[in-house]
Amino acid sequence: MNRLSPLSEEPINEENNRCSKKGNSWRHWLKSNFSINISSKKSNLKILLSVLGCPLFPVSVHPPQPITRVSSSAQYIIQHFTAATGCRKLESTVKNVFVTGKVRMAMEEELGSNGSPGHGTSAGDSQKGCFVMWQMDPNKWLVELVLGGQKVVAGSDGNVAWRHTPWLGAHAAKGGVRPLRRAIQGLDPIAISRVFSRAQSVGEKSISDVDCFVLKLSADQTDLADRSDNTAEMIKHVIIGYFSQKTGLLVYLEDSSLTRIQSPGSFPTYWETTIGSKIEDYRRVDGVMIAHGGQSTVIITMFGDNLKTGPSITRMEETWTIDDLAFNVPGLSMDCFIPPEELQKDFPEDSLNWHQ
Repeated sequence: MNRLSPLSEEPINEENNRCSKKGNSWRHWLKSNFSINISSKKSNLKILLSVLGCPLFPVSVHPPQPITRVSSSAQYIIQHFTAATGCRKLESTVKNVFVTGKVRMAMEEELGSNGSPGHGTSAGDSQKGCFVMWQMDPNKWLVELVLGGQKVVAGSDGNVAWRHTPWLGAHAAKGGVRPLRRAIQGLDPIAISRVFSRAQSVGEKSISDVDCFVLKLSADQTDLADRSDNTAEMIKHVIIGYFSQKTGLLVYLEDSSLTRIQSPGSFPTYWETTIGSKIEDYRRVDGVMIAHGGQSTVIITMFGDNLKTGPSITRMEETWTIDDLAFNVPGLSMDCFIPPEELQKDFPEDSLNWHQ
């Protein structure tokens, strides 16, 4: 495993910065909130940033469709959500969104097949960080996240989604353009209503003593094939949204994916990743309800006939809070979302291979 390169003094590279005005404000905000800790355990940082830094939502955002009448339970739930958030006004008045926030991430102890602790860090060994996000619509976005002295950047210009990490450089994401999962965690009510507009209603469930309606989405086989290659086959990616029956708001997201990895001449290994996110602290921003906090828990299970010690289970957590969210920030243009010139079209599945 290559050692991670240290973070530069300023989190945005001026040579590649296409949004200098917002970049200056971002640097000032970052410096005033955090000191960079370069003594972190870098291997765990790589895992945390790969998995939790800027994951994509499993499905693409669909264009808005006029609903003349409510013909399904799912449509009723989404109508309730849009009314509760007041997000319809955003479609005609909001040109862009700017968000800053803080995160705290931690690697939990790795568990063996019998559930006993293995190697890894303790629950208390957490890393603090912060992020900034710009968005013009659900398919045009840019996020920069700094954690423990390392930075990841991800973005989409509406045609290709990409990510830059210190250990891989810039690389394109496989499959169609999808929204940032962080935006679906209560930050973008319009995107939430669009992605779940074609969901399937699968009943009701209580989450943290909140009675919820449950909507389910699955990535289709074409997209799963596009996100696979010769050694990694994505078998499924499913996400479930829990909407409060009382308030209509999205209060919990749970997605799970299963990937089969097999190199020539070797036994297959399976990676199952589950992310559960509690979404809370909704507040009104210009009349629209926006979630200002939450927690995510990730369980990664690796299993296969070649693992002599049995399945390997790793747990990690993230807590986030939103410091500032503003609509229609002056000076944000399409140039801010242009992919890096050195973008590699061959996307390495680093998030699946971090155990190596």
